[in-house]
Amino acid sequence: MSKVTFERLLEAGVHFGHLKRKWNPAMAPYIFEEKKGIHIIDLNKTIVHLEQAAAAMKQIARSGKKVLFVATKKQAKEIVAQRVAQVNMPFVTERWSGGMLTNFQTTRKSIRKMSLIDKMKSDGTWDTLNKREKLFKSRQRDKLEKTFGSISDMTRQPAAIFIVDILKEHIALAEAKRLNIPTFRNCRYKLKSEIG
Repeated sequence: MSKVTFERLLEAGVHFGHLKRKWNPAMAPYIFEEKKGIHIIDLNKTIVHLEQAAAAMKQIARSGKKVLFVATKKQAKEIVAQRVAQVNMPFVTERWSGGMLTNFQTTRKSIRKMSLIDKMKSDGTWDTLNKREKLFKSRQRDKLEKTFGSISDMTRQPAAIFIVDILKEHIALAEAKRLNIPTFRNCRYKLKSEIG
């Protein structure tokens, strides 16, 4: 990851917080000032915490473990899918299936179904099916690919989870907490691809 500078964060508009009337009191230490009814976030503290999170994620990646990226917001889907696919990590950009982590055995069964259909196509069994069965299997494969395609090579639970919006992905956050999986959270409404 490239070094994040104060100027790049300022350029991306990361310093804009919520309206003063909609603020969360837990954010008080991170608010620099209030201007025209909007809180301005302290970017120096943001940089410090961003560097700590990046160092922790690098440590996990260097140890060969997987970090699961969760971003189902339309603003973040494409950016996360492009960037995370480059580093060969699992990601979820469609709907989070409840129990994806807490009921991991069932998730693995669904992924095996998808690979079984692929195997049928490669070994010639596909040609023995009638037209209706082929259509059913194709639709089933497409549905499974949409939901589980990006995590198909994840053989065990991830070492950590990066969640783009914890308000939207509250189920993923609850599952991670239940399983004691460390989470990296981002609750910003703007996600710029140049930040990385």
